[in-house]
Amino acid sequence: MITEQQISTVIGSTAVGRDGKLGTVGEVYLDDETGRPEWATVRTGLFGTKEAFVPLAQADVTGDELRLPYDKDKVKNAPHIDSEGHLSPTEESELYRYYGLEGDTGTTTDTTTTHATTTGRDHPGTVGHDTSGPTTDNAMTRSEEQLRVGTQRVETGRARLRKYVVSENVTETVPVSREEVRVEREPITDANVGNALDGPAISEEEHEVTLHAERPVVQKEAVPVERIRLDTQTVTEQATVNEEVRKEQIEFDDDVTRGR
Repeated sequence: MITEQQISTVIGSTAVGRDGKLGTVGEVYLDDETGRPEWATVRTGLFGTKEAFVPLAQADVTGDELRLPYDKDKVKNAPHIDSEGHLSPTEESELYRYYGLEGDTGTTTDTTTTHATTTGRDHPGTVGHDTSGPTTDNAMTRSEEQLRVGTQRVETGRARLRKYVVSENVTETVPVSREEVRVEREPITDANVGNALDGPAISEEEHEVTLHAERPVVQKEAVPVERIRLDTQTVTEQATVNEEVRKEQIEFDDDVTRGR
């Protein structure tokens, strides 16, 4: 059972069931007669857009978690009730039957999002009384919303590698050689006179020499030059979040008339 002192801890905490997280606690509903926490609403769904009522009779607070003896489907499929801050006896009876609890179906409950109320009657020792609801004690609790900013991993785009073929001109210089004809003349000497007199004295004759030259020869071969792959790296930057939060303000109003 949740006590009145634990209400501020319960509101905004994480509701945990038998099979894991159920959602975030939104509001706590008090019994009109006893002022004890009777019900709580849990925001379920992907973005917390749905609210389901859960009983606090068997709930327990551990740190910043509200532990409940129900699984996700049980809470998710609870009767949908638009309470608008108050449960009627009929609505409360429907919830009791759904969760299999025996409750006082003749007592309605009010909601609170800031502080607990104990009873609808004034208690001895209190200073003044609450004019807008049941009297609690001699102090007023001020609450405010706190902004909790987290991160969510989403897909922002895709990168891919694509291979295609292009052509380019490559110019290289290679040395080539060729043969040219050169006429050499040598005088008749005792050493070559024998070759000079070999043949007729006077005749017509031709002598032929074959010329050679080098020319460039091109061959192309495909060879691997490098490996390219895609990889990712994490870059951290600062993101500014601007959100409106509400908070309560307490002002002092003295309407006592003083004589002069």
